[in-house]
Amino acid sequence: MANTLFDRTIAFAGICQAASLVQKMAKDGHCDQAAFDTAIQSILETNPSNTLAVYGNEANLRVGLECLVQDFDNTPSGSELTRYLISLMALERKLAGHRDGMSKLGERISTIERQLEHFDIHDEQMLSNIASIYLDVISPMGPRIQVTGTPSILQQPMTQHKVRALLLSGIRSAVLWRQTGGKRRHLIFGRKKMVEQAKIILARI
Repeated sequence: MANTLFDRTIAFAGICQAASLVQKMAKDGHCDQAAFDTAIQSILETNPSNTLAVYGNEANLRVGLECLVQDFDNTPSGSELTRYLISLMALERKLAGHRDGMSKLGERISTIERQLEHFDIHDEQMLSNIASIYLDVISPMGPRIQVTGTPSILQQPMTQHKVRALLLSGIRSAVLWRQTGGKRRHLIFGRKKMVEQAKIILARI
């Protein structure tokens, strides 16, 4: 993967998109469908030609880019959104150091790809299968991400499937962030540059 500000911004916008959609899904029981589709599809992009190919195009990351510009740059460090971002990146670091986990993740994603020859990705069973990858492979690595929202909505199985599938997409983007050279120092010292890059991308989509 290319190691440029653009690539890191795209990957980080992917993490922001996942976190933002988890927040919306947990509170309202629905979220931007196109952004959701992009997030889920990114999980299956295991051999992309470049960073942007994971998401298709820049416009598909509008929710994440807007989140990066509006929320990430102005949100207090203890906020719910920031907590999701930090938790996803911490889980990805544990996954990166766990060879068996990475291998198991690859196998499970390959299974999903085979199932897609017969089922639509939006079927409840397919979303349940994707969610179970997060539950079985990622979640046990801990610490668990505490998702907060509307209790009656969070109790619905379909909401749970979608939230876990979105968390898995956040892990996918966190893997990409690391592959593009993203490091914690970029979030501390390079935040303004990423926000400016995100604004440039938003201006042309």
